[in-house]
Amino acid sequence: MPADPMCEVGQRIAAARRARRMTQDELARAAFVSLSMLRKIEQGSRLPSDDTLDAIAAALGTDPSRLLTGHTRVDHRVRDALPSISAAVAAYDIPDDGPTRPLAELRSDVAAATSWRLAAQYVQITRQLPALLGELARAFHASRGAERAELASLLVAAYRSADAVAYKYGASDLSARLIELMRWAVPEADSPLLEATVSYVRTETFFSARAHAPGLRALEQAVDTAPAPSDTATIAARGALHMRAAVIAGRAGNAEAADIHLDEARTLGDRVQEGIYQGTAFGPHSVRIHEVSVAVSLGSDHVHRAVDVAKEWKPAEPLPAERRSGFYIELARAQLWAGMADDSFESL
Repeated sequence: MPADPMCEVGQRIAAARRARRMTQDELARAAFVSLSMLRKIEQGSRLPSDDTLDAIAAALGTDPSRLLTGHTRVDHRVRDALPSISAAVAAYDIPDDGPTRPLAELRSDVAAATSWRLAAQYVQITRQLPALLGELARAFHASRGAERAELASLLVAAYRSADAVAYKYGASDLSARLIELMRWAVPEADSPLLEATVSYVRTETFFSARAHAPGLRALEQAVDTAPAPSDTATIAARGALHMRAAVIAGRAGNAEAADIHLDEARTLGDRVQEGIYQGTAFGPHSVRIHEVSVAVSLGSDHVHRAVDVAKEWKPAEPLPAERRSGFYIELARAQLWAGMADDSFESL
């Protein structure tokens, strides 16, 4: 953290509060902290505890990491929570006894976890997911019929949110295990669109193993079996697969395949509005972000493509933080290769 972390954190909280047009009193009430404490925090005379920081971040609709100037504190919290996710995953087929809430409540909690994933709010995920995974497993194994299919879909979405944390924080084995559980649950959901989503996420395993050629084959098989692009949902599902295939083709050094898949993704992206489909952001803007990623994946000889895109376009605020951050990370790499060190640091 910086030399004066109390002032830095207080300034960030105050700036975020003002950006949301909240008074100190409104934020204090929303976060369930005293007004005097909030004033001291914003003035820099008091450093919030983890619980207080979490409450303030939740009231502001952001992740605690956005209110800190260094990530060490948040990183430790996320990594310390990973064993709890591992324990929940290990008992996927033998969940402990306990109550399960109505399906509507489970559905709401999974939707919240998906929102946190898209917003890169990983602390929130690690706080809520271990218990939710256990509860979903209990409900799933006790269910039948249509309810069982929906619970399978909810399990897939919850596993995906947990996987986002594991993958981003370098827990490759846990990430691979979560993806295998997604593949285990998805047949019960009986949803071709969800199967396409799982194939999209599975690519992380190939990225981690640097098995780019097999990953490309897996995605191309998924494209072949995905539903025909006849409506918005099916267009988005197939387009997301092409988008992902373009990136892994680039990492495999297959420029021809990368261009083919990127062209297909672009054509499909132009047919839908930018949005979230089956938990995946897709549309013209997402394709453009992946165009930068493909250029970087192909190596330093192609960085001009990434830099050229960035000269004309930047991802707007409505895009999920997970997408926007990916754009700037890839752009920074391209700028560094192009000898644009200052621009690279600015992107980061």
